[in-house]
Order: sequence, then structure tokens, then C-alpha cells
Amino acid sequence: MEHNHNDILNRVRHEMPTDELLCDLSDLFKIFGDTTRLKIMYSLLEGELCVCAVAELLGMTQSAISHQLKILKDAKLVGNRRDGKTIYYFLLDEHVRDIVAEGFEHLLEER
Repeated sequence: MEHNHNDILNRVRHEMPTDELLCDLSDLFKIFGDTTRLKIMYSLLEGELCVCAVAELLGMTQSAISHQLKILKDAKLVGNRRDGKTIYYFLLDEHVRDIVAEGFEHLLEER
């Protein structure tokens, strides 16, 4: 039995993102592949925190947290604001919050 998939194939071909965009998406998902970065993003779900608070929460050095925050900031997942000498970090927008929250919701749904 032969199947005719022409309609769906044409639709997918027409809507397929460019290789460049798919590469950018792949890079974004790689950032989510690190447990420390996920812990940082999860920590920021409740609100903004300074590096020392995140380091204390995760039991890591401020240097290690700062390194991961730079990666998250460069990927436009985390933003920051300065208050005097202290820099506070936060999830950059609702899209990031949704990605993290939906990921956990998906995992908990299976259990």
C-alpha cells in the first residue's frame, strides 16, 4: 500500500526554518543541558538573586556561579541590574520562565 504524503511534505518544506536558525535553537538547548545552569534558572523562577545568594543556595563558589551566569546572560536567558555594588540576576522574560516551568511540568506529569 502506497501512501501519499505530498501535502504534509510540502507544508513542512515551506515552513522549515533555515539551517542557521535551527543551529541557533540547537545551541540554546545545549545551554539547558547543564545541571548547574538549570539550578540557577530554577532559583531565579521566584525572583531576582545576587551571585552570593545563588552560590550559597547551590553550595558553589561565586566564581563558578558567575561563569554560568555569563553563559546564561550571553544566551539572553538571564538579565541583570545593578544596585550599588550588588548585581541582581533574573530570568530575562516570560519565555524563559515558561521553558523552565514547562520542562519541569512535563517531567512531573510522567511520574
